[in-house]
Amino acid sequence: MILSNFVVGQGPRPTVMLHGFLGTGRNLRTLATAWSAADPERRLLLPDLTGHGTSPGLPADATLAGVARDVLDTARAAGLDGPLDVVGHSLGGRVALALSQLAPEAVARVDLLDITPGPVPHALSESGKVLEVLRAAPARAADRKAMREELTGRGLSGGLSDWLLMNLEPAPEGGVRWRFDREALAHFHGRFLGEDLWPALTRPGLPVRCIRGGRSQYVDERAQARMEALGCPVETLPEAGHFVHIDAAEAVLRWLQAGRV
Repeated sequence: MILSNFVVGQGPRPTVMLHGFLGTGRNLRTLATAWSAADPERRLLLPDLTGHGTSPGLPADATLAGVARDVLDTARAAGLDGPLDVVGHSLGGRVALALSQLAPEAVARVDLLDITPGPVPHALSESGKVLEVLRAAPARAADRKAMREELTGRGLSGGLSDWLLMNLEPAPEGGVRWRFDREALAHFHGRFLGEDLWPALTRPGLPVRCIRGGRSQYVDERAQARMEALGCPVETLPEAGHFVHIDAAEAVLRWLQAGRV
C-alpha cells in the first residue's frame, strides 16, 4: 500500500519521519524543514501512516508490522533507496521498531521521540484518553466551530481540539465529518500499545536512541534503565511533555544532528 506523503530536501541520505497516533505527516514538517536546512544531505519522507490523514484506511486486522510494510513500500516508491534512517514519534517510533524487525536490511538506525519499546498500559496512554473523547463526538457537525465545541465541551483543550480538527473534511450532505475511521483506529490502538518490541533493541549493529520528555509518562525511569542496558541511550528534556518536537524543537534538532554516523 502506498501512503500519502511529501518529501523535504533532496539530499542522498534517505530518512523517514513518522508521526504519532491521530496525527499526520504535517505534524513533523517544521522539524523536517529545519533538519533539511541544517543537513542538506538529508532527503526526508513524511507519510501519513495507514488510517491517518489522507492515506488509505486501516484493515480490520491491522498490526504494527503491516503499517511498517506500508511505510517501506511508500519509501521505495518515492525513490528512497538503501537503508533508511527512521525517526518516529510515539506510534511512529513503534512503527519504526517494527520496520527494523520486518526488514532489518532496510533500516540503518532508529531515533525514538518519547516512546518505549515495551507495551504501554492504557491508563498511561494520553492518546487513549483523547480517543475516548473523539469516539464520543458526533460523526459530523455543521462546521468546524461546532465540532470544536463538541471536543472542548468533553474536556479537551482548545489547542488539542484544533489539532484534531485538522482531520475534518467536507461531508457530502453538508457540514464536516471525520476523515478517519474512529472505530478502526480504536481497535488498532489497543493492539499496537500491547505489542512487545524489546527484541528490536537486541539486533546487532542497529543504532537506536531515544529522547524523552521529562513531563511525559511514556518512558519512565524503569524503561529508560532497560533501554540503556540494551545499548539504547536515552536523553531527557526536563521541561518537555510527550510532544518533545514541539515543546523543545531546537533541542530535538540538535539531538538529531548529533546522531549522524
